Amino acid sequence: MEEKISREMTFQQVMERKPEAAEIMMKYGLHCIGCHISAYETVEEGARAHGISEDNIDNLLSELNKI
Repeated sequence: MEEKISREMTFQQVMERKPEAAEIMMKYGLHCIGCHISAYETVEEGARAHGISEDNIDNLLSELNKI
């Protein structure tokens, strides 16, 4: 069974598991994919830094886990 994408995963971990996640993340304003911090910043940290609400973080994770 494939591991679910979680708030605690770094952007790099997400992209390694699901490269097609980039399009969904960009839809939420997370253009962090190519950023050097993507290896260290978690989905939650990046989302909060970009002003994404808790509800929208949950929506993002839901969409990512449907891939």
